Amino acid sequence: MDTYWMEFAGMLVRWLHVIAGIAWIGSSFYFIWLDNSLDPPAPGSDNAKKGVGGELWAVHGGGFYNPQKYAVAPASLPEKLHWFKWEAYTTWLSGTALLVMVYWLRAGAMMVDPNVAPLTAVQAVLIGAASMIGSWFAYDLLCRSPLGRHNAWLGFVVFVLGIALTWGLTLWLGGRAAYIHVGSCIGTIMAGNVFFVIIPGQKRMVTAMRAGKLPDPRDGQRAKQRSVHNNYFTLPVLFIMVSNHSAATYAHPHNWAVLALIGTAGVLIRHFFNLRHKGKLRWEYPLAGAALLVFTAWWTAPRVQALPPVQGEVTFNRVREIVGQRCVSCHSPAPTFPGITVPQGGVLLHTPSDILQNAQRTYQQVIVTRIMPLGNATLMTEEERAVIAAWVKAGAKVEP
Repeated sequence: MDTYWMEFAGMLVRWLHVIAGIAWIGSSFYFIWLDNSLDPPAPGSDNAKKGVGGELWAVHGGGFYNPQKYAVAPASLPEKLHWFKWEAYTTWLSGTALLVMVYWLRAGAMMVDPNVAPLTAVQAVLIGAASMIGSWFAYDLLCRSPLGRHNAWLGFVVFVLGIALTWGLTLWLGGRAAYIHVGSCIGTIMAGNVFFVIIPGQKRMVTAMRAGKLPDPRDGQRAKQRSVHNNYFTLPVLFIMVSNHSAATYAHPHNWAVLALIGTAGVLIRHFFNLRHKGKLRWEYPLAGAALLVFTAWWTAPRVQALPPVQGEVTFNRVREIVGQRCVSCHSPAPTFPGITVPQGGVLLHTPSDILQNAQRTYQQVIVTRIMPLGNATLMTEEERAVIAAWVKAGAKVEP
């Protein structure tokens, strides 16, 4: 029963994370679009005189809207002022809670891969936590350094360091855990931008105006820079958060490079839309992104490794014995493998009918991607993989 409540709580936290993420990313997309779509007011117009830097007219849901952006700030502020921060905070808090529930509390099964590095569960968690904290401080220091005044170079350096982080994590953690922690690092940077830079800067601007002083324009400039960074982070981090469904990427021998290619494609596609909002059609960016994705699809296409010849007759009972010894501890209604509380991926392999029903899926995960058994924690041999492969290729049948 305790397991049930933990899994149900995980479902609710995951749901909250998705809802909050949609709200946060949606507001990011909207405001970047809004900022890039504003037209300056006519010189000498009332809007120009009162400090409006840009405006637009829009229609949505049967209503007409006229958003305006001030070059620095209006002459006075209304009592009611909308803030956009809780979407970011809720996304990060729920995402971190999910990270703890799914990965950190089950680090021995979900993070440690003996074929990658001989870590303990505690060591794996410490690496994951350190990567999140260290990423924020490294990124923030870069933005505050003289390099922060050169957006193109800053973006390039952050991108290179992101690839280095991905490569480093794949040297210590299992592929799936490495990917999700890269996503958590990016998410921490994004939330840190809101919590430590954007909102404090906006609060200082509001406080200055309430006191009848002119706001410091540097606060607005810094907030805009970090907001744009968050916008470019969105597509890569969204892929990472669903990457556990794509074993061909995180289980690839060069999984760090695969993620770098997909992340680059995401940035290029996002850049196309940001330029499009400004009225610039630069098709080379989405075409380059598409080319990277096509190349990645070709590069990660399944290439079955050579298996040793099978000794003896390949029977269903022989396959069932292997599955019972190497797979059922995770793929049964009540898993017995430490840290696993529900059958992984919802796949059951404890009965003959379950084994038959999931034969092709087993072949894909055990023979093609080789991500199962997870971290090969149950020590499946190459000979056993060969038996399963031969059985599936022969039609995956139960002998009469």
